[in-house]
Amino acid sequence: MYLSKKAKEEIFSKYGKKKENTGSTEGQIALFSNRINHLSNHLKKNIKDFNSERSLVKLVGKRRSFLDYLKSKDILRYRAIVKELGLRK
Repeated sequence: MYLSKKAKEEIFSKYGKKKENTGSTEGQIALFSNRINHLSNHLKKNIKDFNSERSLVKLVGKRRSFLDYLKSKDILRYRAIVKELGLRK
């Protein structure tokens, strides 16, 4: 995979509740955002890679569902993660 174990730990320690808590909603959103950015850059170079394009659309949908869940549970955490990652609403 393109992301090493150490890089994932950094993402989860920065955005998640704890370093070893890989299931936190904020950590998952941050990981999906990282993967979405990586795939977006890949698709700029490889325009005809339709499998990666489909994967990108699925990842965006998953991230959106996590954001909707977080918004319904705790609006302050939602606003914090959107602001920190620089996501559009």
